[in-house]
Amino acid sequence: MTGSATTPAIAGTHSHGSGVWKRNQRALAPWLFLAPGIFMFALYVIYPIIASMWLSFYDWDGLGAKTWLGLDNYAELLDDDAFYTSLYNNIIWLVLYMLAVPAGLFIALFLNQTVTGIRIYKSLFFFPFVISQVVVGLIFAWFYAPNFGLFYKLIEWITGTGIAVLADDRYVTYGIIAAGLWPQIAYCMILYLTGLNNVAPDQIEAARLDGAKGYKMLWHVILPQLRPATFIAIVVTVIGALRSFDLVSIMTDGGPYGSSRVLSFYMYEQALSEYGFRMGYGAAIAVVLFAIMMIFISFFIWKMVRDERGM
Repeated sequence: MTGSATTPAIAGTHSHGSGVWKRNQRALAPWLFLAPGIFMFALYVIYPIIASMWLSFYDWDGLGAKTWLGLDNYAELLDDDAFYTSLYNNIIWLVLYMLAVPAGLFIALFLNQTVTGIRIYKSLFFFPFVISQVVVGLIFAWFYAPNFGLFYKLIEWITGTGIAVLADDRYVTYGIIAAGLWPQIAYCMILYLTGLNNVAPDQIEAARLDGAKGYKMLWHVILPQLRPATFIAIVVTVIGALRSFDLVSIMTDGGPYGSSRVLSFYMYEQALSEYGFRMGYGAAIAVVLFAIMMIFISFFIWKMVRDERGM
């Protein structure tokens, strides 16, 4: 009798659960597919961000016990000349790196033509994107090298005196940025080439019938359709400018005399290099870098959403 009484109850429970799933299947199914990605994102992105913020309130060498400092690490940043040098260099990176966006656009417009040999041109412009940043750094280090570098020899031939770009604190940051722009322009070019493939041809033809051409066609017809590509290009360029660690490390190691440091490299120096193992102080620098990045990206997201609603 016990078995006969229990069986309908179990069946009823199963039926009830099945009914809930059927009623909410359309709403729940997307979340089931998203769940693994959300979990990995939370584990490898959200948690490290929160942990870094929490660590920035401590003094820790990475091995021993942590000592609570509160806001002392941030107060120290305000009196740290090396931090201001790194911040200033990052601002220069941000301003000049944005040249990659219009440069990538105009190269994409050129490569979007149907002319003889266009595939060869596309391959040449695409090449910087596929090589490692380390290789880019080494190439430009040799390019700037005193006595035998091509750039050094060219300046020497023009002016009579060569310039050791990476050994001069006046030019070193600009030299590294030029190296970084090479692959970044190629990346923006790829984004815009993809966007140009999605431009509506009927709008182009309608604009031509109305007499639009050249600059007017580009500004009023093509660019509005390239907003998604422009948004992605700006975001990845901002991120690339702020995480410019690899080129600085390869080309100058922060020199000469720390003049080419950026925030990401200074964070590494303080937290993981032989200069300190100051994990808390490095985390404070990382938090500042993250805040700057979020300010820029949030501004571009807000502007894009406002423009889309305006349309």
